[in-house]
Amino acid sequence: MRELRGLLSGANHLTWETLATRVARAAGGLARLGIGEGDTVAILMRNDAPFLEASLAALRRGAYAVPINWHFKEEEVAYILQDSGARVLVVHSDLWRRVRDAAAPGLSALIVPTPPALCAAYGIADDAARLPTGQVPWDDWVEAQAPSEVPAPPPCESMIYTSGTTGVPKGVRRFRPTPVELAALRALRARVYGFRPGMRALIPGPLYHSAPNAYALNAARMGGLVALMPRFDAEAFLALVERHRISHAFMVPTMFVRLLNLPERVRRHYDVSSLECVVHAAAPCPPEVKGAMIEWWSGALVEFYGATETGPVTFCDSAEWLAHRGTVGRTVVGAVAKVLDEEGCQVPQGREGELYVRVGAYPDFTYQNQPEERRLIERDGLITVGDVGYFDRDGYLYLCDRKRDMIISGGANVYPAEIEAAIHALPGVGDCAVFGIPDAEFGESIMAVIVPAEGAVLRPEQVIAALATRLADYKLPRRVEIREALPREDSGKIKKRALRDPYWERTGRRI
Repeated sequence: MRELRGLLSGANHLTWETLATRVARAAGGLARLGIGEGDTVAILMRNDAPFLEASLAALRRGAYAVPINWHFKEEEVAYILQDSGARVLVVHSDLWRRVRDAAAPGLSALIVPTPPALCAAYGIADDAARLPTGQVPWDDWVEAQAPSEVPAPPPCESMIYTSGTTGVPKGVRRFRPTPVELAALRALRARVYGFRPGMRALIPGPLYHSAPNAYALNAARMGGLVALMPRFDAEAFLALVERHRISHAFMVPTMFVRLLNLPERVRRHYDVSSLECVVHAAAPCPPEVKGAMIEWWSGALVEFYGATETGPVTFCDSAEWLAHRGTVGRTVVGAVAKVLDEEGCQVPQGREGELYVRVGAYPDFTYQNQPEERRLIERDGLITVGDVGYFDRDGYLYLCDRKRDMIISGGANVYPAEIEAAIHALPGVGDCAVFGIPDAEFGESIMAVIVPAEGAVLRPEQVIAALATRLADYKLPRRVEIREALPREDSGKIKKRALRDPYWERTGRRI
């Protein structure tokens, strides 16, 4: 059977030539909507071919694509639309019905009918997926546009919003790369992601996340195959690898857990020998899980450590990891990583401290409308995202803690400050603390401890139901406890470690 090339999304297959034509037309349409260099185009979609079409069209105009997490509720979407200054929103039809009241006057909405595969995967009713009256569907809009004839500028990254430690998301707006930086970026991606011409990539993670987004957009330039999964399903993943001779993929540890939970006869049924390079990042991977995956996939597994703000800082392949179990690798070419103490002094080898890093290949960035937040994380030209770790004598990095209060659940970053702000806004709440506790599948799950205001009566299920109207489902606490008081320092600061540590003592991990 002849191998497919191009973009594959469910039953929708586009050759690279067809995709290029559609991107040129969409770029021309965006130009007629007033989109130019430095502008923003918001995208609120599940994994679907038009997600990449819209992103590539925005980049061709010199604009920033702004992916929005489709789990977000109306208030969350409204904030990002307003903060990013988006003038166009490309959105699935069922999601548009949910958030259209969040759209500011003057925002142009381009509606993509939610395809049957996504409706089936997420249980979306036909009437919810139906195109709103009077709206032109994305395909018809694209076909009606004259192609853009303007040469594309050097591509910038999508502007990804990270959850804020202060409760306010921050858009990472990276500057356009110079020719030297662009060449270095391509070399770095070849090293870390294993990119090569003709690669056959499978994208099982959501395109609104920074790493899958960058991975998919850059894999689309390699001329092989890019296959999007509507959502991750372990057996369906293996079937796609076998059917399309997948060579590359980007994954998170939760996916490995689900794959290993399949019956052995199911795992053995599928031929995964085509896999060359499967990259994982975004969350700590339990050593026993990673060891089992390396044994199964014959060393195809590689790992990097980085962040939306930094790009890949360290890298290790399977052989390096087996020789240094638990490491996230050594610094990549052109990267600098230092472990500093509270005074900003570099600590000795083997001693832990806060990580400050810089990747030379990556252009600098600012936070959209929050330049002061960018300055706060920098020290002597290096930046930190709050991770704590140490280097061994061979130069391998190990992560052991997080200085900032972040929860990583299933590869998604969740900041307690945002959830705490939503809890404090509920009637009857006197005090609260949110933190991560161990979860066998997701790595961490969210726990909230709440102290009622005097005279108030709160029930966990009522708290969760009230938060569900304000926060995306993945941010909702999976466990809520009502207590009489919270432990505090003399300064008044909540002792979160005293709340959190009892849940982690038996896991051998520190968070």
